[in-house]
Amino acid sequence: MLNQCVTWNIHGLGGDRTKSLIDMHSIHIYTADNEHLPNATAPRAAERAIQMTSALIDLARIENKVPETVPRPTICFDEWNVWDPIRAPGEEGAEEKYTLSDALAVAVFLNGFIRQAKDMGMANIAQSVNVISPLMTTKDGLVKQTIWWPLWLFSKYMRGHTVALNVRSPEYTGRTKPAWVRGTIETPFLDCSATVGEDGYVNLAVVNVSEKVDYKVDLEGVKAEEVQVFTVGGENVGVVNTEGEQKVGIEESSWGGKGRFTFGKHSFTLLRWKDE
Repeated sequence: MLNQCVTWNIHGLGGDRTKSLIDMHSIHIYTADNEHLPNATAPRAAERAIQMTSALIDLARIENKVPETVPRPTICFDEWNVWDPIRAPGEEGAEEKYTLSDALAVAVFLNGFIRQAKDMGMANIAQSVNVISPLMTTKDGLVKQTIWWPLWLFSKYMRGHTVALNVRSPEYTGRTKPAWVRGTIETPFLDCSATVGEDGYVNLAVVNVSEKVDYKVDLEGVKAEEVQVFTVGGENVGVVNTEGEQKVGIEESSWGGKGRFTFGKHSFTLLRWKDE
């Protein structure tokens, strides 16, 4: 599902009544598929939508001769998530049970927002609790769904400034959903983003969407003897978290920073090290 909430048109941006009022352009995208790889790569549509919207903002400013002194609108991705309205109908509460595959999709969404940070003014997952959400309340407490964990890691660590990456990865070449993803943006098996925070730590987020392959990667530029490792994974892409059993969480470990690092199949990994 793709919905761009257009608050202005290309011929109206330059008018005196609008040019000082528009701060953000809103985009809504929900993605979902019953097959893992189309599901996990579907959020690439969100990144492509950001790129296209950014270009349209530039075109509108050019066509309307908007002076550079007028602030350029940013993009407000104020609704995004994995949601299948057939699987979780809105009229029935839209209570999605999220799988590990969905958690990887959420991490791909978040990677895209980091990569396109220069155009982003805001990005809000929809929703927070119970309705298509990372948190589900019960009579006895709270269930942290699979998608909670990448969201939590990004929120805590992926701050500061975006770092440009040069990634060479095999690409998934099968069916995509939406279909227009194929041919408009790449769908790598290793989806990555990076930031450097004010605390001097480099944060590298890597999603391995492959169900079959552990990728051993040379991480050039890592100059640290101790790297913190946070991994979100599970037995298979279909596992879910329930009130009685949490099959997907965060595994913490460390790496010496030398040699190749292995990104396990169907996993999300966050690496952190002090930049020296």
